[in-house]
Amino acid sequence: MIDPYLVWGAVIAFAVIGGAIVYAAARGNTGTASDYYLGGRRLGGMVSGLSYAATTYSAFMLVVLTGLTYRGGIGALGFELVYFSGLTLLVVFGPRFWLAAQKWGFITPAEMLGARYGDRNIARLVAVLSLIFLMPYCTTQMAGIGLLLSGVTGGEISLPVAIAIGAVLAIFWTLAAGLRAVAWTDAGQSAVMLVSGVLAVGFAISYIGGLDAFTTEVTEQSGPWLDVPGPGLWSFPTFIALALPWFFFPLSNPQVSQRLFVVEDMAAMRRMILWVLGFGLVFTLIAVIWGFAALVIAPGLDNPANATPALLSSGAVPVAVSLLLIVGILSAAVSTLDSIALTLGSMVARDLLRQGDGRDASQIFIGRVVVVLVVLFAAGFAVREAAIVDQLAALSAAGLIVTVPATIGAFFWRRGTALGVLASLLGGAATAIWMAMGAGVSVFDPTLALSVIGVTVALFVGVSLVTRPRAEALDFKGTLRPELDRMGAW
Repeated sequence: MIDPYLVWGAVIAFAVIGGAIVYAAARGNTGTASDYYLGGRRLGGMVSGLSYAATTYSAFMLVVLTGLTYRGGIGALGFELVYFSGLTLLVVFGPRFWLAAQKWGFITPAEMLGARYGDRNIARLVAVLSLIFLMPYCTTQMAGIGLLLSGVTGGEISLPVAIAIGAVLAIFWTLAAGLRAVAWTDAGQSAVMLVSGVLAVGFAISYIGGLDAFTTEVTEQSGPWLDVPGPGLWSFPTFIALALPWFFFPLSNPQVSQRLFVVEDMAAMRRMILWVLGFGLVFTLIAVIWGFAALVIAPGLDNPANATPALLSSGAVPVAVSLLLIVGILSAAVSTLDSIALTLGSMVARDLLRQGDGRDASQIFIGRVVVVLVVLFAAGFAVREAAIVDQLAALSAAGLIVTVPATIGAFFWRRGTALGVLASLLGGAATAIWMAMGAGVSVFDPTLALSVIGVTVALFVGVSLVTRPRAEALDFKGTLRPELDRMGAW
């Protein structure tokens, strides 16, 4: 257990430093929707890359992935490497997203799909589905903050108080300056995440006796955890069930695909991708090694999600480094939470409620209201630990994947139609909801993800083939190809 006063001091220092960054970011606001939601499309490669990394490598890594390693062994590394390999989709789709947004002024991925297929109802539907399927992800970030702060202090910082801390920070930083504040704080937070993770793993291994002793201890005490796929948790069907939706995360999750709109030029896009890939590989190894260290130092935990709090409370890591890692995990959760809330705010304001061209001030106001509501909703569910959260969590990855066929088709298949997209979105979402909440299909069952993907692809292709593209639909493939060739993009 760590002295709660020390934890409070670290959290307050984190909030003060973050607040100073937000204040500086807010001074650059111009009052336009593009500036608030996309940082004026002027972010450099390093800031946008670290912001993307902080958004996507959330509290999931050192809470859930570490717990999966603790529970199921080396299979967790394979699962996360599948997600990491999915980041290569950025090489193909990053330039296309950016060029489309530059040419037509898109602010949200939903807006882009609606314009490509010539139907604003597509944008509205994508916004609604994003609200439904991203809320569980928000709730897990809140729960991660609660488990962490209450766990390392032995409950001295209660779950509701811990969740309230995350909610206040996410709301304040997002409302103050939009994406510019989120991106700038993300960049600093990702650095804290990486440095604290490296230090914590180093001290944990040193506590065990060094790298050789660590390897020996894991091999002797937990040998089955090193055998592919590991003891019990991981099987090929389970691996497919979890890894397949995550591979398409860069396309299916609007809070990360929207990041492809924000860079200032293609050189910045390339640097962004390199920063994301480098950060992702290092942080994946940190999370998995941390899980194996927990197996040695804190064996026999009933709840694998408590592996990180147990390890931090064990004395294996100096208090100063533990506090830094706590701040890093808190940073990761807040970063993901405010990014999702801001993206959902932009989609409600731009896609769901906007009439005509809309006014920037109104769109920003609506987005801010949505940010507050999303964070409060997620906090409420995380505190109550409502049973429905577990059911909804099974929907997140499978539900969000319904936009992937339409997104791929937008850039590579001119024959795709608005009716095909609408049918695939509705049919895929209905399948996900029915299977997870009606039939009770588990997230660990590949039937869920495969069924949703199969229904979505079949409806998109089948309905498109028997209907005609709308006259107002845009031709991304033909229009963007000359510019892609000029830039040397694939």
